[in-house]
Amino acid sequence: MLWGLIDVQRNPLELVKLKGTNKRLKKPQTVAPEKFQELVLRLREPYRTMVIVAMCTGMRVSEVLALRWEHIDFKVGAMLVQQGVVNGRIGRVKTEASNDYIPLDPEFAQILLNWKGEKLTGLVFPSHITGGCYYAGVIQQQILKHAGEAIGLLDIGWHVFRHTYRSLLDETGAPVGVQQKLMRHSNVATTMNVYGNASLRTKQKANSKVVQMVIAQAKPLPEPLTMAV
Repeated sequence: MLWGLIDVQRNPLELVKLKGTNKRLKKPQTVAPEKFQELVLRLREPYRTMVIVAMCTGMRVSEVLALRWEHIDFKVGAMLVQQGVVNGRIGRVKTEASNDYIPLDPEFAQILLNWKGEKLTGLVFPSHITGGCYYAGVIQQQILKHAGEAIGLLDIGWHVFRHTYRSLLDETGAPVGVQQKLMRHSNVATTMNVYGNASLRTKQKANSKVVQMVIAQAKPLPEPLTMAV
């Protein structure tokens, strides 16, 4: 009999796998807004603005490094994410859902404008060596890791900022459908279908709450405490 082959000590539901569900068992690492401020103070440009962009938008590092000024509309208050970089090569973003507009909080937009200066087109973060895209892994190992260790954040990587953004959205009480659109996930859960598409205004409201938690309440950022290599 087949029944004799079944482990009766195991919950049968453990054998069920749902399509589209997250397989991660380990709780994702996040960073508190106050600790993030400490990290920012340890970074010099362009890495300082890079991590602020990642933290305030939830963008993947591949998308941050491929971002171009012509994809940012400061008048409308939105940026279009449609490219990503892998191993120095720019291509299309991860999924169709990833190709979407991200709202710009006014204070966050001002940080971008301060970094922009007189630049009109091109990469937001061009390599000072090649003029092309930076390598995310190099920045993580040579810059983020050391800055994080200096303030007690071990093994910090780019994924931490995306996970933190998602966590902070949850803290603000943003509807799950709005969270899905801001994270630009193809499928977070079946519940997403109930909420439908979130309007830009709704996304702006939810995103701004996160930005306020991350940067708006802080004093103007001084020069970094240490100069990362």
